[in-house]
Amino acid sequence: MSSITISNHTERHPNLRPLSIFRDLPAVADLIEICFSSTMDSDGKRYIQDMRRAGNDNSFMKWANRAAETTSLPLSGFVWDENGKIVGNTSLVPFRHRAQRIYLIANVAVHPEHRRHGIARALTEHAMNYAKEKKADAIWLHVRDDNPGAIDLYSKLGFVERAKRTSWQAITDANTPILQTDLAITGRNPRDWPVQLNWLKRLYPDSLAWHRNWNFNALRPGFWNWLYLLFVDMNVRQWAAQKGDVFEAALAWIPSGRGEALYAATDEKSQPEALTALLLRARRDLAHSYPNLIMEFPVGEFDGAILAAGFRPLRTLIWMQAT
Repeated sequence: MSSITISNHTERHPNLRPLSIFRDLPAVADLIEICFSSTMDSDGKRYIQDMRRAGNDNSFMKWANRAAETTSLPLSGFVWDENGKIVGNTSLVPFRHRAQRIYLIANVAVHPEHRRHGIARALTEHAMNYAKEKKADAIWLHVRDDNPGAIDLYSKLGFVERAKRTSWQAITDANTPILQTDLAITGRNPRDWPVQLNWLKRLYPDSLAWHRNWNFNALRPGFWNWLYLLFVDMNVRQWAAQKGDVFEAALAWIPSGRGEALYAATDEKSQPEALTALLLRARRDLAHSYPNLIMEFPVGEFDGAILAAGFRPLRTLIWMQAT
């Protein structure tokens, strides 16, 4: 068998065909790099390397045909082939979340010399048709907020915005200044956990948990959770911002091995400077643990507070769901 089996909707597009993992992965990696290299973060670069490595790994090819539903590599999808050269691609990544079957349409890329010919639209439509044939409960994609052409295309195909989130990064520094404020920055008090959890659920919504897999159990107070964290050698850190008797905000650091470990919890009425003070404190306290920190947070009125703490935006993604 030379490719993952995908129902063929290519009657109107003879250049469009199913992705073949046995010959296409290196070319798809090249195309994605050409299209997105200027905005690619370290995870994206690692993803490209994984694709190239997989395309040249014989042992990988032996099981890949059976793995299309269980791996994040683009084992199913469509490519646009012009005279033997892949100039367009879209990948399909399956997820299962609480008995739901969800498909993420990813890596929609068209070579710069072949744009504005309807290739991206055709690829996305075919990916949607495939997901529907697989009885998908939901179809999602995400797109950078600075790509208005793609946003317009996806809107016309029936996708609607569900969330808009920015990934922020800052370097750690033991000499990070302390914000001069009347807020008190302390360790998180166990009594504030119910409020903190409600704020976390609002800011890291379950509607996106199928992809992000947010799990805040490590932040729960109590002896048994402390004992578990000790057993697994996980050094969770938590801070809280108080103004008098008012709990303004909380910040947690959950080690993940990648630096993407900061989770802020704020109320809509929290003072922005509370988040600034917490982030500055984290940059200082974690200087001996990670060289940099990354936090994902919804776009909104706290953007200025995050900038004031010395974080810079890496990218802002709009999460869209097919209706």
